[in-house]
Amino acid sequence: MSTYRICLIEDDPIMGEALSDRFELEDYHCDWFKTGGAAILALGHTKYDIAICDIQLPDINGEDLFKQLKASEACLPHFIFTTGYGTIDRAVRLLKLGAQDYLTKPLDIHALLNTVQSLCSRSVCSVTRDTMLGVSAAMRHVEALLPRIAKNPTSVLITGESGVGKERLARALRSQYDPEHKMPFVTVNCGALTESLLEAELFGYAKGAFTGALREKRGLFELANGGTLFLDEIGEMSPAMQVKLLRAIQERQIVRVGAETPLHVDIRLICATHQDLKQMVEAGKFREDLYYRIHVIHLHIPPLRERKEDILWLTGNLLEDWNTQNSDLRTLSKPAEQSLLNYPWPGNIRELKHCLERSCILSQQTELSAELLFDDAPAPPEETYSTQESLSEYIQACEKKYINNCLRINDGHIAETAASLGISRKNLWEKMKKLGI
Repeated sequence: MSTYRICLIEDDPIMGEALSDRFELEDYHCDWFKTGGAAILALGHTKYDIAICDIQLPDINGEDLFKQLKASEACLPHFIFTTGYGTIDRAVRLLKLGAQDYLTKPLDIHALLNTVQSLCSRSVCSVTRDTMLGVSAAMRHVEALLPRIAKNPTSVLITGESGVGKERLARALRSQYDPEHKMPFVTVNCGALTESLLEAELFGYAKGAFTGALREKRGLFELANGGTLFLDEIGEMSPAMQVKLLRAIQERQIVRVGAETPLHVDIRLICATHQDLKQMVEAGKFREDLYYRIHVIHLHIPPLRERKEDILWLTGNLLEDWNTQNSDLRTLSKPAEQSLLNYPWPGNIRELKHCLERSCILSQQTELSAELLFDDAPAPPEETYSTQESLSEYIQACEKKYINNCLRINDGHIAETAASLGISRKNLWEKMKKLGI
């Protein structure tokens, strides 16, 4: 029997028995509770890895149960919610509260088992607001991959537009294999330094190596030894430096500038860029052999405009930080929320952070207005709706758009898309056929 324990909270006797039996067959230890009260008592004195909770319980709403447990400040297991009456609003609300997934019935048992297996590989209580990457399907998918990637000391390439949070993802990966942050995490922006300065920074230099080198200096490779070296904007690195970096990665050795003796280094390498390295390889601007060395695992972060579910979640986190550090509390008006969702955010999370910080400083009222948020640019227009289509046609258009977005995020994989939507693969195929996707 596996050491992983599952707390199943389900009042339907047929569903509860079926899930309980299946988990036992899959080698999990499963405790089944038919009421929220019984589950709360069990969660108070038993350490579970996963809690699978129905929303509609006979004595308490599943969402209220979760809020009650959160308020107790207890160390909770990973929570997955299930319901036969799913809504996007409720799903986003639960994910904001800290739930890990939200699935609608009839359940796709294979998708549920995959989610359980992925979450069990992550430390209980390790997922907090500070370690979450987002509530969108795209970021939850990336986050779910990190435990598997962390098991192997291989090179990782993170891509995405400027400001999407590539360093945050690198730090989240580091936290998976070094949760107590005992090993070093060293970062450098390759585009911020000239070739000669970057070489000295990466590899260090010997005393007298050049004018002004009055003492020897350890480079970032040495400082990161045993830990992680994060090379941001690696696409800006000169061809000559690419050769030296490739040699260091292949041989796991570096030589300080002006020295002769090689030094052994053992690091995890994470690289990031906003550029298309494959296109640069084809144009002869980036070495192909280096590209394949750093491109073993590829993680892509979509721009903020393609994962709008994360906008208000990030905004809430940023305002919470502001309210914690300042006596002038700030909230968002409904028009301001809508403006944030309508704006394309070319600067991504970095721009969102600056926008909120500026408006928090300048606002003379607690509630931030849309006009103040976009002080140096007109507020984005509110969404307009055509009155020429029926409600049914409008709902179908929204559903088609949302499914198309999920398919794009999951690279067209039906199983992964169905899992992110909380429906079965059969249900997804039927919807795609009906909507003409």
